[in-house]
Amino acid sequence: MNIPQNFWKTAVGALVLLTIFLVVVSVKELKSIGYVGKSDQVVNTISVEGTGDAVAIPDVATFSFTVTETSAAVVDAQTKATNKVNAALKAVRSGGVVDKDIQTTSYNINPHYEYQSSPCTANSCPPSRSVLTGYDVSQSTQIKVRDLSKAGTLFAAIGSIGVQNVNGLNFSVDKPESVQAEARGVAIANAQSKAKELAKQLGVSLVRVVSFSESSNSPRPMMYNMDNSAKMMAATASAAPEVSVGEQKVTSSVSVTYEIK
Repeated sequence: MNIPQNFWKTAVGALVLLTIFLVVVSVKELKSIGYVGKSDQVVNTISVEGTGDAVAIPDVATFSFTVTETSAAVVDAQTKATNKVNAALKAVRSGGVVDKDIQTTSYNINPHYEYQSSPCTANSCPPSRSVLTGYDVSQSTQIKVRDLSKAGTLFAAIGSIGVQNVNGLNFSVDKPESVQAEARGVAIANAQSKAKELAKQLGVSLVRVVSFSESSNSPRPMMYNMDNSAKMMAATASAAPEVSVGEQKVTSSVSVTYEIK
């Protein structure tokens, strides 16, 4: 059977048109895939800065003490150090400090050397030499005090036992995140107030927040001035030093960008 030539021309033309149509549809679909889940770019925005402060009274104090004893035999040095540490810890516990707030931070045993000189003769004087004379045993303990009214009494009690190496008295806030949240809230309110006033002046309306950033300073531990620490450590329990905790300020700075219309 002979098929007319016009039929073939019509069929080829229709096939070409169908192919072009399918290509166009496919390209549109591929382009749309790249934008799934994407929001329209926000063009009209304003940005404001806000700051806020919060003040907290430190409610925790930490300090550490080190006991070092020396003897010819390790076991004797350990016994002397252990007895003094146990006496200090007994005084600390009597002052209301619980076991979870007592932590041994180091325990060391080291040889103890001394320089000794041999007697000089008429012809020579031998150089001094390092001689092993015993062993040093040291133990360091960190204490956290939650009842700050007892901090001075604890220092005096430890000093009366003969512990002379006491390091620092740092005051801090036990839960600094709550102070930071308070400062952030003040900063955000400050930024919102500025944004509303600016929108009013510009004759526009605030729609929504499109970006937010924050920077803040965390409460840092404050060290108690211990210029007279040697005298304080030698004091008796009846002469406990007065300890002042002061206050700590946290500042939060925020940047907020609003969409406007």
